[in-house]
Amino acid sequence: MTHEIPGPITGTHLIEWGHCPGPAFAALLERANAARADGMDMTRIRALLAADLPQPPPPHRPLLGAGDVPLHIAIRAENGDETDNLNGVLATMREVLRTPTVQAGAIMPDACPSGPLGTIPVGGVVATRNAIHPGMHSADICCSVMMTDLGVADPKMVLDVASATTHFGRGGRGDASRFAMEPDLFEAFRANPFLKRQKTLQAARSHMGTQGDGNHFLFVGRSRSTGHTVMVTHHGSRGPGGQLYKAGMEVAERYRQQLSPATLPQNAWIPADSADGRAYWQALQLIRRWTRANHTVLHHAISTAIGASVVDRFWNEHNFVFQRDGLFYHGKGATPAWGSHADDACGRVLIPLNMAEPVLVARGKDARHALGFAPHGAGRNFSRTEHRRRMGNVSPATRLAAETQGLDIRFYGGEVDTSELPSSYKRADAVVRQIDEYGLAEIEDYIDPFGCIMAGNMPYRKR
Repeated sequence: MTHEIPGPITGTHLIEWGHCPGPAFAALLERANAARADGMDMTRIRALLAADLPQPPPPHRPLLGAGDVPLHIAIRAENGDETDNLNGVLATMREVLRTPTVQAGAIMPDACPSGPLGTIPVGGVVATRNAIHPGMHSADICCSVMMTDLGVADPKMVLDVASATTHFGRGGRGDASRFAMEPDLFEAFRANPFLKRQKTLQAARSHMGTQGDGNHFLFVGRSRSTGHTVMVTHHGSRGPGGQLYKAGMEVAERYRQQLSPATLPQNAWIPADSADGRAYWQALQLIRRWTRANHTVLHHAISTAIGASVVDRFWNEHNFVFQRDGLFYHGKGATPAWGSHADDACGRVLIPLNMAEPVLVARGKDARHALGFAPHGAGRNFSRTEHRRRMGNVSPATRLAAETQGLDIRFYGGEVDTSELPSSYKRADAVVRQIDEYGLAEIEDYIDPFGCIMAGNMPYRKR
């Protein structure tokens, strides 16, 4: 029973009725006292405000059991290193698939562990319902490859001009060498809750036309089918993507605490049907557009500088989230192999192997047993540290010369990065064989290497 109250209804009364102080408190008091002035009794006023009572939190979602969702395996170990690698991939993927939102998973021939146990591996695909997991596309959002067929252009000239045009390493370009960001894209960044931070906007401007470091590259080769010179770039969304990842993980962590504290922090999610989820999905599309532009400005600048006619150009991403049939497909180092995943998709995929091997131009087969994906490259069987240990006392320059004989390999920072030598990656022939064995893609052409540019062992990496 609600007793009559002498005088006006106050915040103390609302708290006694179960309401929580906050921005809506003033409006609740105004409604309550207006109803009382109209002669409504306390019981009816309390009932009137009941709809605004805080709702109890939903029950926590438990982890799924082992084997509750299918794991599609499109990889086979052929030696001891590959067996160890595959065991690590399976162990971490089984933990990922316990996340409550997961519907299915898959691993590609280039799969390798990446991060603590329970982190989606490189070469991993995870399908979820009503959930976007920032940790499953990684900090290098929309890492991707673009190729341009430059016709009969001289490959050495292309590599020389590319060396003077591209930008590897930390940070962005100075004002004198900066590429312009499309004004409407910049305004779209400013309007998005996840992208409007000043640090993100600054990076979006200064990082345009940059490639970062690590395994990112600019590759020049010749098409076996046409003899044309082809340029391929590999990099992601740089600073703005890294800032979006950080913001997304912060929001996802808040939802994890509310919805499923048992879920591993790296697998936290944002409900796709929430306001945050809709804003994050939009932010991903804008980052995708930025990344495509980041490739394109380099390709356009280089082709223009050498006076080449562009015969063909396409691109595809491999660290991203794709929506299909009511599910969200998270590819970490895995390439969507169906032609309708985006308006600019063409059904073809680029699969680089290593600096001494061809880049594959393939037609995706949308294999259901691989959740519709294909591998993104060659992957690794062991860590960079283990690779350096196996090199022993052989100098980086000697090892580079032995592994890339006849090729023009350049390091932007001046020093060889031994962790990017061909021997640090999986065997290219095994990856190619398993692409065919598991029916993931049909190879249409090989871009045989002439040379490439990578970041190299930058001074800040030594520190």
